[in-house]
Amino acid sequence: MSENPRARRLADRIKEIVAQMLDTRIKDPRLGFVTVTDVRVTGDLQQASVFYTVFGSDEERTGTAAALESAKGMIRSEVGKQTGVRLTPTIEFHLDSVPETAAHLDAALSQARLRDAELAALREGKSPAGDADPYRTSDEHADDE
Repeated sequence: MSENPRARRLADRIKEIVAQMLDTRIKDPRLGFVTVTDVRVTGDLQQASVFYTVFGSDEERTGTAAALESAKGMIRSEVGKQTGVRLTPTIEFHLDSVPETAAHLDAALSQARLRDAELAALREGKSPAGDADPYRTSDEHADDE
C-alpha cells in the first residue's frame, strides 16, 4: 500500500464499514467470531484487501471464508454507499496469519529463555579458560609496535 493519505482514510473507513456489517447485517450461519484486523487500499483506490482473524477451529475458518466470499457483493455495495467514492474498490478477504505467527514466536522466545537459564546454571561458579577479556585493547597494540 502506498502512503497516500486518501487511501489510508478510505482503508480506515472500509474497516469500520466491514466490521459493522459483519456484526449487524451479515446473518450467514457459517460466519464465525470474526475480527477485521486491517484494510489496505491500493494507491489508485481500485482494490481493497481486508485482513481478518477468526477465533476457533479450522472448520470455522473455512466456513467464515465461504461466508465472506458470498457476502462480498453486499459488503462492496454498502462500502460504495457509505464512502461516496466514484469507483468502489473491489474487495478481497485474506485470513490474517499474524496471531498464529505471534504464537509461534512466543513459543520460540520462551524456549530460548529456558535454554538461557540452563546455560546460566551451567556457567555458575565457573571461570573462563583464558583471560577475562581475550581481545586486544588499543593500549596493548601501542606497546607491540
